[in-house]
Amino acid sequence: MIQIQGVHKSFGALKILKGIDLEVNKGEVVSIIGGSGSGKSTLLYCINGIEDIQKGRVLVDGVDVHDKSTNLNKLRQEIGMVFQQWNSFPHLTVLENVSLAPRVVLGKNKKEAQELAKHHLQHVGLGDKFDVFPTQMSGGQQQRLAIARTLAMNPNYMLLDEITSALDPELVGEVLDTLRLLRDEGMTMICVTHEMAFAKEVSDQIAFVEEGIIEEIGEAKQVIENPSNEKTKRFLSKVL
Repeated sequence: MIQIQGVHKSFGALKILKGIDLEVNKGEVVSIIGGSGSGKSTLLYCINGIEDIQKGRVLVDGVDVHDKSTNLNKLRQEIGMVFQQWNSFPHLTVLENVSLAPRVVLGKNKKEAQELAKHHLQHVGLGDKFDVFPTQMSGGQQQRLAIARTLAMNPNYMLLDEITSALDPELVGEVLDTLRLLRDEGMTMICVTHEMAFAKEVSDQIAFVEEGIIEEIGEAKQVIENPSNEKTKRFLSKVL
């Protein structure tokens, strides 16, 4: 379980998160929606400790992410994160990109790491791209490469930050299909997304965030089709 309790985050005098409370149970998919600058991505960064917090707690399986005694490097092995930009190593092949972290971080030998990488690349539909370099692939394929690289660390949770926002529309579907597959396999995910139809389809809960506050959270279909909060209604009327 991921538990977010009264989290506040500021950059100087600018308050980004203003008391966020959220629970995500194992096997759940929670989508976070809202306008630009609402604090959605910052919340993800606070969950895995990329950003610190000024107040509150973030617990992952009971471990306080922001406690000074917490081993963040170890904890981040449990919390995979996929960013808007895929950030692959252009000088390494697809297979080398995915097998690198299992070798360096998990201590697997070359053969073990490559077998693990092949498994996850096949899993995301890149079984024919082992020896290709990332720059030779489409944006959608590179984003699926980033997902495979995260899966190779065998995380219990995945945080996904607007992972389709940098893609051409025709490439979005293949990435969303990969997330549907992970959802069906029981992966716990928190997705910051602007894909409302996808959020409604795959999520157990949707949280609408505005100006650092969760204004509404509930069952996915209810939030999209029949929101109770006026701010949620105004936002959805603009994007749907």
